[in-house]
Amino acid sequence: MKQLLDFLPLVIFFAVYKFADIYTATGVLIAATAVQLMVTYLLYKQVEKMHLITFAMVTVFGSLTLFFHDDAFIKWKVTIVYGLFAVGLGVSQLMGKSALKSMLGKEMVVQDKIWAQVTWYWVSFFIICGIVNIYVAFSLPLEIWVNFKVFGLTALTLINTVVTVVYLFKHMENPPEDQKN
Repeated sequence: MKQLLDFLPLVIFFAVYKFADIYTATGVLIAATAVQLMVTYLLYKQVEKMHLITFAMVTVFGSLTLFFHDDAFIKWKVTIVYGLFAVGLGVSQLMGKSALKSMLGKEMVVQDKIWAQVTWYWVSFFIICGIVNIYVAFSLPLEIWVNFKVFGLTALTLINTVVTVVYLFKHMENPPEDQKN
């Protein structure tokens, strides 16, 4: 259910874009992201920082898109969000407090060097996706960018998540013999 809530605003954005235009889709994206936050809070009594950052960015850049009637703002939002995630992960790692370890460390016990490798992998991934988004957004037609944003970046993120989980499982530490009961 939670994963469905994560992708719902994106699916709604895509559907509205296909039947209307980028501006209507952007307005609906802002509303859908706000509803996502409210529903998440009602169901789980908490909202993740990632959702708050995404909502803030969608609201700011979506509003600029609508106010100036310029789709460049909503296109930049993707790269800026990826940039913020890359900086957040990188800074947390440099400070010795891996954000990924703090999110997943209870479920997946691996050595700190593995968390560092995974963190830098995701920093690189976000930077590359941000750069590719700029290229697609400003060099190719809007239709291609929308499809890339909805399907390409989503698929890449899911694939990288699976790769990360497999890598972490491969490096999980075995529990001590006396804790196996």
